[in-house]
Amino acid sequence: MTANTPRRTLLAALASLPLAALARQSPKVLVEVWKAPECGCCEDWARHLQANGFAVKIHSGGNDAMRSKMGLPERFASCHTGLAGGYALEGHVPAREIRRLLKERPQAVGLAVPGMPVGSPGMDGPVYQGRKDPYDVLLVAKDGASRVYASYRKG
Repeated sequence: MTANTPRRTLLAALASLPLAALARQSPKVLVEVWKAPECGCCEDWARHLQANGFAVKIHSGGNDAMRSKMGLPERFASCHTGLAGGYALEGHVPAREIRRLLKERPQAVGLAVPGMPVGSPGMDGPVYQGRKDPYDVLLVAKDGASRVYASYRKG
């Protein structure tokens, strides 16, 4: 054994640190999105998800069929339907609430932001000139009932 052996061992260990850090990182959660083919706000919502660490796969069309298949009542309908971790995501649901949902894992169909509230993710582009309307993110139960999961107010 030479005097350089401990140094080589140390250098090899240091060189492997970036790889070890990569190995510990969680893979991105996939959100599949079914959207109306002509809708641009759906693309903006997908960009919001990507900017917040989600992987996104977009399907053009089929959102009505997927909403029905996931058991989400029509009254929560929007122009796009998502699926993440077995949960339905309807409308402009903020990434923060999706992460919370996936962490808490409640017994539910998923989350919905009915309508297209200005200021919600995907409905917050320059054309809206900073306008932010209040809205609620709803947790939708398997029986179709809902409750407020998070509220977003002006300001």
